[in-house]
Amino acid sequence: MKDLRLPLLLTSLVLIGAPSLALAQQQAGQGEGNDPAKRDAAIEQRFKAADKDGDGKLTKDEAEAGMPRVFKHFDELDKDHKGYLTLDDVKAARGQRRGGQQ
Repeated sequence: MKDLRLPLLLTSLVLIGAPSLALAQQQAGQGEGNDPAKRDAAIEQRFKAADKDGDGKLTKDEAEAGMPRVFKHFDELDKDHKGYLTLDDVKAARGQRRGGQQ
């Protein structure tokens, strides 16, 4: 009789891994697809959550805590060296990044 443990284990890993990957992509902002309205809404939601004092300006500390990918590129995104980013700055950077990949 064949040992079915390995095929069952591999099948289980695939079934568990696929939904986890989809959730991770969505949380990372990759789940919005090509719908600009959904993408902008997701960015706005993450921005508002990260902007702890609600002043509409994302500081480097706020970005580090709430938007780590923005934090990673904060200095290059803060072109005017204001010390903060606005929602429009983040959306523009996202649009440029997506445009460069197509």
